[in-house]
Amino acid sequence: MNELGKNREELSSFVAVPQARMLQIDEGSAGQRIDNFLLHEFKGVPKSHVYRIMRSGEVRVNKGRIDATYRLILGDIVRVPPVRMPKRDALFEVPKEKFPVLFEDDYILAIHKPSGVAVHGGSGVSFGVIEQLRQSLSHLKFLELVHRLDRETSGILLLAKKRSALLGLHEQIRNNRLDKRYIACVGREWVERQCTVKLPLCKYITAGGERRVRVQKDGQAAHTVFRRIESLPPYTLLEAELKTGRTHQIRVHLAHLGSPILGDDKYGDFSLNKVLAKPGLKPGIKRMFLHAWRLRFTHPVLGKSIALEAPLPEDCEQFLKQLRDTLTNAKT
Repeated sequence: MNELGKNREELSSFVAVPQARMLQIDEGSAGQRIDNFLLHEFKGVPKSHVYRIMRSGEVRVNKGRIDATYRLILGDIVRVPPVRMPKRDALFEVPKEKFPVLFEDDYILAIHKPSGVAVHGGSGVSFGVIEQLRQSLSHLKFLELVHRLDRETSGILLLAKKRSALLGLHEQIRNNRLDKRYIACVGREWVERQCTVKLPLCKYITAGGERRVRVQKDGQAAHTVFRRIESLPPYTLLEAELKTGRTHQIRVHLAHLGSPILGDDKYGDFSLNKVLAKPGLKPGIKRMFLHAWRLRFTHPVLGKSIALEAPLPEDCEQFLKQLRDTLTNAKT
């Protein structure tokens, strides 16, 4: 197909919005950058086109021109110009989904995310938790992830229902005032009751184009405290306390120590993972054994202390039971 044909095909999937709209900024959008606000308003429109509209001066705030970094203020009047929007049948339908709720009020939502579910779409994933929740909770004007969990990690995931809550929680994260604890099972015996790891981490791209993280001297500072919960030779159940929140921090720190997390498909012991995932094997497990089990923080609006816990999923509990039964049978 030639370039003209491609353009015609793309345009056939869009419908023109006939006139400009004047939108008043409410509490849910105050503090947000204008570019992010517009990207939300123009769902499905290419980012490059949205930024082109801003540069052209068609977007106005209080009748004046602004740049993409402008932060909206409560009461601002935004002129949103007419833009070709994707037809409904051209948009990917995100299914509604409900997740176990651990805490909810007017400002915050905390859910128990299962393993195998991405927190957001991208990198080959059409949609994730945030997109599904926005579909299920369509009455909410604002819903954003406060932090992220890896796709294969289960446990507590925190979301903000107000921009004020999001900004307050992000401030706590920057100042290391969120107490985040994880449970991991590794394929090595740990003698130490507690181990503090301060190893800088650096992101890189593999030859195959995949994103990875490794320990590197000039990387970002990363600090994890590991505590032994239970010895299950040749395995060990650990608690990991995050002092910083780098990508794949727990996984890479443990792998660097020679104790990769069971089931980790990026930094793990691949031969052991393959054995443990065999059908009917006992003890056996088919997922990464990393679970965000506890989160403590100060409510960003009400100022009260919040302590959340998510129990280990059934497949992790079953694996631990199988290990304990194996050890008990070996002693008798």
